Amino acid sequence: MVHTFNRALAEWARSDGLTWAFIFKALLTAFLALWLAYRLELPQPGTVLVTVFIVMQPQSGQVLAKSFYRIVGTLLGLTVMVALIALFNQERVLFMLCLAIWIGLCTAGAARYRDFRGYACVLAGYTAVMIGLPATSHPDDAFMLALWRVLEITLGILCTGLVNGLILPQSTSTDLRNTLHGRFRDFAAFACEGLAGSLDTARFDAHNARFAAAAVSLENMRSATAFEDPHMRMRSGRLARLNNEFMVLSTRFHGLHQLLRRLANESPGAPTPPVGASSARESSLASRAGSYGGGVVLEALQPCLAEVSGLLAPLRDRLSSEADAAQLATRLEACKQELMELIRAGRARLAMQQPSEAQGLDFDTAAELLYRFADDLHNYAQTHASLLDDHHAREQWKESFRPRANAVAAAVAGLRSSLLILLLSLFWMATAWPSGGTFAMTVGMVSALASSSSNPRRLSLQLTLGAFGGACLGILMTFWVLPELDGFALLCCALAPVVALGAYMLSRPQLAGAGLGLLVWFSMTSMPANQTLFDPHRVLNEYLASVLSMAIATAAAAVLLPPNRPWLWRRLERDLRMCVVNAVSGRMKGLVSGFESGTRDLLNQAYLYSAGRPDVQRQLLRWMFLVQEVGHAVIELRLEQARLPALSCYAESMPWRNAIRAMGRALIRLFIQPSEANRQRALAAVEQAIDSVRTTAEPCAPQFETSPLRRLQSYLHFIRTSLLDPQTPLAVADEPAPAQGFAHAT
Repeated sequence: MVHTFNRALAEWARSDGLTWAFIFKALLTAFLALWLAYRLELPQPGTVLVTVFIVMQPQSGQVLAKSFYRIVGTLLGLTVMVALIALFNQERVLFMLCLAIWIGLCTAGAARYRDFRGYACVLAGYTAVMIGLPATSHPDDAFMLALWRVLEITLGILCTGLVNGLILPQSTSTDLRNTLHGRFRDFAAFACEGLAGSLDTARFDAHNARFAAAAVSLENMRSATAFEDPHMRMRSGRLARLNNEFMVLSTRFHGLHQLLRRLANESPGAPTPPVGASSARESSLASRAGSYGGGVVLEALQPCLAEVSGLLAPLRDRLSSEADAAQLATRLEACKQELMELIRAGRARLAMQQPSEAQGLDFDTAAELLYRFADDLHNYAQTHASLLDDHHAREQWKESFRPRANAVAAAVAGLRSSLLILLLSLFWMATAWPSGGTFAMTVGMVSALASSSSNPRRLSLQLTLGAFGGACLGILMTFWVLPELDGFALLCCALAPVVALGAYMLSRPQLAGAGLGLLVWFSMTSMPANQTLFDPHRVLNEYLASVLSMAIATAAAAVLLPPNRPWLWRRLERDLRMCVVNAVSGRMKGLVSGFESGTRDLLNQAYLYSAGRPDVQRQLLRWMFLVQEVGHAVIELRLEQARLPALSCYAESMPWRNAIRAMGRALIRLFIQPSEANRQRALAAVEQAIDSVRTTAEPCAPQFETSPLRRLQSYLHFIRTSLLDPQTPLAVADEPAPAQGFAHAT
């Protein structure tokens, strides 16, 4: 009985208990910050509470990270506003124009970075609005007003960080470890199914999308843990390396799985030729690419696949700790030697059946991908095991996760914010509305808060509904409750239901926007100041200005180029394709990490922006797969060429080098302008490169593991099979898009 009760209590603590802990900490933080604001006689205690509710997060690491960047953004906004007030204190129009430009730049920065740096941009704009707009009415007091705002914001930050760090702390580092262990468990199960050939297309797509989102999320958690846990801070380089190695590992497995899928789909007889003018040529290329006898190649590969699958099978049903990773690394060290012997034995078995040249290339390409997959898995296990030590050589990691965002989308978000705040400010100056400052300030705050959202219209609408609810509660509180109170204790009792309701909504992702709107605008308008003034007209005007401004911001987010529309999907698709262009022509330094992180960040954005459109998501995934296959093979080609010894057969002037460079130019043309004609040109260039590499003599032994040109030939062959894949989006690039739906960039 006691055991059952303890287990039920533990389950409650991990679910609803976390929500109640968050509500308790929100109440404690709000009342502590409010008490200090009154004791220190700060002019606007409501600003302190606004800061508390914006910074408040379930994990302490996120709170500390957001607090740090909030201070940075606040100081930056303060500096800019003081400079603008000094320059334009007598010219309100010029001041508002400069303020609108600054808000637009901050909003564009938030849309560009979408992490804690983006949060600093949000706060730089938000602070500028809070300081700048009230100062336009009283320019003589602008400097002191700015200092008071900074003190109020800093007090809210300190109170939030103190309470979250000391009272029932929920560590971000714990979530990071659980994410790491759970991600590898899921990948082990995913890889086992893929190697066994039992992974269907829908689950393959879903797993890849989830792994891409996990890579972005883990990078954000890694940044947050550096603020709260010194032990994780000492491992920050290894965590970044681990995330990069997992992305490389999943890309390698993706290429291997796609090649195995193509081999499994091949029939013993001749395949059905493609329909169209280029049918004869594609049929010939498909024959040379290995479109015959795939079952023979798979049969020869089966012992090799089973060897790797057997290592991963025990890890797919449990979370793997650092100690488990150390054991896996030891087993993989021995497995790589055994795998090499199995590959040689499989090649010998295949040779006994007198395979065609295409079948030999298929086997060599799949064997190379499998061996490199095992090697990448070994590197990942070694890095994961190194987390046991505070200091380790693998900490020296120079690469970093480099997010990618569409510059046009960021510029649109900034321009939308600038235009809104400028128009509302002109309305304020033209009408001399007493609450016009709140009218303009609110639209700036809403635009800044919604700028990093994948659906600004939905978040703006949630903020509006929350603010409307806060207005109803605020009017009730201001006119019927607060006049009857006497003392801080009774004030806390009156505010507790509102704060608890808002905190509960904040703890629910689907209601977080409404909860934030309720708490922020209730605190801004209804919280009694140190010199309390009961003015019904002012309160009603302030709430009217806030709600009306939010409604305008919501309408603008829905009408003025919202991001969850085809124009952005097309641009993100183009950005994905340009990753191949960068893989061909970009600098080698940081190329691997930039390619891996950039493609996943773009896919994650595309998935968020196209939520509710599975057809669009499938199309973007198809492009993602093609980009990863071709881009990764091109990078491997470049790395292999960079490691070549200084022999005459590997000289830069050799014909095979020129053929590979011509292939790179053809791939650039294809991915910039996808079309059937460009695909045929690229296929011809790849074929020419394969022929040129094949006919080049080497002084070393012709075995696969000792011949660089044999390895280059396998990468070129993989590029050829990717371009010939009937599931590639290039196969339908010239087809007309439907009247309603996702129009192709081509």
